[in-house]
Amino acid sequence: MTRLWFGLTRMACVTIVVLSFAGWKVSAQSDSEVAAPDPEFQQWLQQLIAEAREAGISEDIIDQALTGLAPIPQVVSNDRNQAEFVETLAQYLDKRVTDWRIQTGRTRMAQHRDVLNQVAAEYGVPARFIVAIWGIETNYGNFTGGTDVIRALATLAYDPRRAAYFRGELLSALRILQEGHIDHPNMKGSWAGAMGQSQFMPSSFINHAVDFDGDGRVDIWTTEADVFASIANYLRNAGWQSGERWGRQVTLPADYHDRASQWSQENVSYSCSVLRRHTVQRPVDEWQLEGVRQADGSDLPTSDIAASIVLPDGADGPAFLTYQNFRALLSYNCANNYALAVARLADSF
Repeated sequence: MTRLWFGLTRMACVTIVVLSFAGWKVSAQSDSEVAAPDPEFQQWLQQLIAEAREAGISEDIIDQALTGLAPIPQVVSNDRNQAEFVETLAQYLDKRVTDWRIQTGRTRMAQHRDVLNQVAAEYGVPARFIVAIWGIETNYGNFTGGTDVIRALATLAYDPRRAAYFRGELLSALRILQEGHIDHPNMKGSWAGAMGQSQFMPSSFINHAVDFDGDGRVDIWTTEADVFASIANYLRNAGWQSGERWGRQVTLPADYHDRASQWSQENVSYSCSVLRRHTVQRPVDEWQLEGVRQADGSDLPTSDIAASIVLPDGADGPAFLTYQNFRALLSYNCANNYALAVARLADSF
């Protein structure tokens, strides 16, 4: 399953925003305000409650989380107006792989060395990649989001744009409450429902989160051991290859772009769409024969590992030879720049 990732910054809306969708109209000034009473939403909510009961959600959880539920108007505004940034890789890295993040990551690595080593040994994912994702996602747990996850997911599940996806996530969130991993008042996350220090959507929590400290609860909000193991388990389940690199920056032969069509992918479908823009996978040794070299011009290492060429900024930008572990990073967030930022940060520790 691909994790859906969203930025954590919530914009405080000073000017009143008027929104209308799926039959309800609201005036909103902040996330804390509620929509005006809407019979259509209440009818939808009763149908959701019936579905939750059929799924085995208890009356106690339904009462806590769904009774009297109202949408968060600003969530709809955020979903309708997600900023689309056109950043070069260098611009993206400058904002995310900062000196502070590098130094803080090294400090966190030292602080949590014992548990990180245990997690790395069990899941086969190096500690530096676990810490790099932790750092990129939530600044090492400092910014996890303060939105009520149930309300946010209910808002987006009612909105027809991606209703089926978010309805499933909402039911998964109720299941997490039912299992006692977190209580409703403390189930906080991003405006789109990504939760905790690892920023898992509820379905990712169910499929990948781990109770590493053995206390009977999976706590990605406050327990670092569970956060680390959950990230590592996610990557392992996404196909992480123990002992392999993520890839490397390379130089391309002068005629590469004239010949590029022979390595392009046709009629392929991936859950992560950016993979369609990668080249076909070929052994590293074959790329060496085609004239691909390391960034300093030296030969590639002798290897039969399958690799793809990635050009995050297009033909005029830097080139990377990427392996399966890069694809595992993409499963966390389907963006080449994101995976390269995690890789660069991990390599700096």
